[in-house]
Amino acid sequence: MKTSRRKFLKKGLAGTLLLGAAALPQPLMAFAGISSVSEVNRRNAKRILLISLDGICVAGFKQAKTPNLDALLSEGALSSETRVVMPSVTLPNWTSHLTGSGPEQHGVVDNDWNISRHKLPAIEKDADGYYPSVFKVLKEANPQIKTAFYYNWLNLIYPYNQKYLDEINFLEKDAYIPNYEKAFNFLLKNKKEPTLVFLYSVHTDHAGHKYKWMSPEYIHSIEEADMEIGRLIDKMKQEDIYNDTHFMFLTDHGGINYGHGGVSTDEMIVPWGITGPGIVKGLKMVEPNNTVNTASVILHLFRVKQPLCWTGEIPMSIFK
Repeated sequence: MKTSRRKFLKKGLAGTLLLGAAALPQPLMAFAGISSVSEVNRRNAKRILLISLDGICVAGFKQAKTPNLDALLSEGALSSETRVVMPSVTLPNWTSHLTGSGPEQHGVVDNDWNISRHKLPAIEKDADGYYPSVFKVLKEANPQIKTAFYYNWLNLIYPYNQKYLDEINFLEKDAYIPNYEKAFNFLLKNKKEPTLVFLYSVHTDHAGHKYKWMSPEYIHSIEEADMEIGRLIDKMKQEDIYNDTHFMFLTDHGGINYGHGGVSTDEMIVPWGITGPGIVKGLKMVEPNNTVNTASVILHLFRVKQPLCWTGEIPMSIFK
């Protein structure tokens, strides 16, 4: 029988704990998520910033002039073949990024989902009725981890139990620049604590719906965001919180003509990237990847054990 990556990692965890648990530093013991001896030699992630733009197709990402994202991702690993979950719409896919699971597990199958209105019940729920998110899992493993969620599409927050988020900010009418400032301030304020920040904008998706995917306006919306990303990175460098940060570049789906939701490659295949300590530099990923893997990678970086109900796996080729 073929051994899955998850089963292999669990065997690695058991062997590590049996052979040398007593010698591990206390912070590592607290997380109890180490899956191999090699991981002991890599430090815990200090902070992870999720740079999240809605509706970025591979062709648009390649055509847009994005010098800041290009420079950032050249320091790490980039996939141009990451698959999204079906349906290729916003809420199911962002939920999959942040819960390590597809709609068949978390039950978010459309953009109208909320805690009291759903078609498919989640396979597992917390006491408040929410599927376990990466924020919940991290907070329960280590209450000292700081979490933040910045967004500008109202429905986006609905699948997550907000009691596991330390800071939340919503902006109306596609505004997003103030959230970049808030994210920076949060990172700086908590620079001595392990931190996870989700920084999102929907304006790129709305440009596609209004003007058409691959239109000059759509491409400009990506380039506009890249300028703000560059400003944020510059400020992080000035405050010496850049080098020990993991950055992940995420999107939820592509698009075709004026919409998305189908199964064309333009809708279903998207860019996905990661950079930071311990990540292979200049890697063009060929290992199969999916949006459900994002949360699994985050837990791996923080050395936190993955819930059994999650289906995401860790693309190990991204690590040195």
